[in-house]
Amino acid sequence: MKKMKAADVVADINVTPMVDVMLVLLIIFMVITPMLSKGVSVDLVKTRNPIAMQAADKEDAVLVAVTRDGKVYLSPGNSQTTPDQLPQKVKDLLTNKLDKTVYIKSDSRARYERVLDCIDNLRTAGVDQLGLLTEQIKDKGKMGGGGGQ
Repeated sequence: MKKMKAADVVADINVTPMVDVMLVLLIIFMVITPMLSKGVSVDLVKTRNPIAMQAADKEDAVLVAVTRDGKVYLSPGNSQTTPDQLPQKVKDLLTNKLDKTVYIKSDSRARYERVLDCIDNLRTAGVDQLGLLTEQIKDKGKMGGGGGQ
């Protein structure tokens, strides 16, 4: 009878399962990252000629959001607050910043009175520069291009 020799042990690391897990994690993070938008989502007021405010998208931008039901949120930190607490909190956020602009985004169906309360309290805090965030109206009926003679 012949002796059976055991198969040699494979000492190589099989990285295929690890690569599979890493690719799945990469896809999950790619899908979730856009959903982590800054602040509270509101349906912004639509205007024909908005002014672009890229500084409002910065990580350290001071942003006040007024929701449809009148709740007020202050970012960074995305914490719920009341309009009368805004002056002290905004002063603390603006102490060591060069850009002292505070951006307000309000739901189009929010009460105007609530937005004005926020603006008044921001003025009390000494904020001189306010940015009101809006969206541009998209004209559906007009066709683009085509110049006439």
